[in-house]
Amino acid sequence: MQPIQLFEPASSTYTYLLFDEVSREALIIDPVDAMLERDLAVLRQYGLTLRWTIETHAHADHITSAGQLAELTAARTAVPANCGIHGAAVQLNDGAVLNFGNETLLARHTPGHTAGSMSFVWRGNVFTGDTLLINGCGRTDFQSGSALALYQSLTHVLFALPDETLVWPGHDYNGKTHSSIAAEKAGNARIAGKTQAEFVAIMDGLQLPAPKRLNEAVPANLRSGLRHDAQDVSATQSRPADGYAGDISPQLAFDWVQAGEAVLIDIRTDAEREWVGFVPGAVSLAWKKWPGMVLNSEFEAGIKAAVPAGKKAVLLCRSGVRSIAAAKCANGLGIEAYNILQGFEGDPDENAHRGRTGGWRMLGLPWRQG
Repeated sequence: MQPIQLFEPASSTYTYLLFDEVSREALIIDPVDAMLERDLAVLRQYGLTLRWTIETHAHADHITSAGQLAELTAARTAVPANCGIHGAAVQLNDGAVLNFGNETLLARHTPGHTAGSMSFVWRGNVFTGDTLLINGCGRTDFQSGSALALYQSLTHVLFALPDETLVWPGHDYNGKTHSSIAAEKAGNARIAGKTQAEFVAIMDGLQLPAPKRLNEAVPANLRSGLRHDAQDVSATQSRPADGYAGDISPQLAFDWVQAGEAVLIDIRTDAEREWVGFVPGAVSLAWKKWPGMVLNSEFEAGIKAAVPAGKKAVLLCRSGVRSIAAAKCANGLGIEAYNILQGFEGDPDENAHRGRTGGWRMLGLPWRQG
């Protein structure tokens, strides 16, 4: 078996999808937010149930879609323990094992590119993120990088794997898809045949420019790519330039509804409203529906019927992720549509539990159970 390898051209990032052939349970390594719809389509194409989203490190060149995938598929997020990524379901330490169906993935701590960087071993394959690239390696000049630590990770951890192990990197800029431990030990321009001192000198002399998206990507990736911090939301409105009217706090949304200025649209599924709670008086109109969380073909007609001319639409989902996409759709229909930050349950806390850090319910706004 080989992984499904997917490519994002803007950052030359490889995403990997692994699955158990019997149960069809799957995991995804290093997903990219710009490719969310593609990855969901691949899951549907192969009939897979996503169990895990996994990061090799906190990326500086792209934003992960891990949080969105977890929101849309009920997968759990797993991240390296030393990366400072908050709110993930599992913080992985060296030697941790993740199960998907009858398959297992082994986590190996390989610091150097960043202090928390991890590689993952599955069958005869290793997914190296930015630690080991084809004929290269990740840079070590920011995010607690260390050339000395990277040398140890390459020579003592990755090169200790069997020579026939296939290497699947996090990036490649020359059209190559994979390599092997034997090939990298013998011919990698950065590390092959180099002493520790020689390697450190090479890395310290690179003088590379900072990644273009560094200041945008790292803060987002420390929250699994989710764009809103529940602790930083005020009762004021912001106006993004990406296809909907703006982001508003739950309190402001409630005030608009109470004043008769807006219609509250709850876009969660029927099951979510039944088991978690619902808002009295809200229009129930799912954005995606089970099975498979496919787009609701009746959403556009439903929201046009629900929002009278001259009124705003304020959209509520679980955590303020699906409601962004739904707000963009509504805006395209000519409706002044707003996303409600934090959603009904808020962001996950340090134990990946929702309902404790913001959101409509925790703020004490009207809701009912059952």
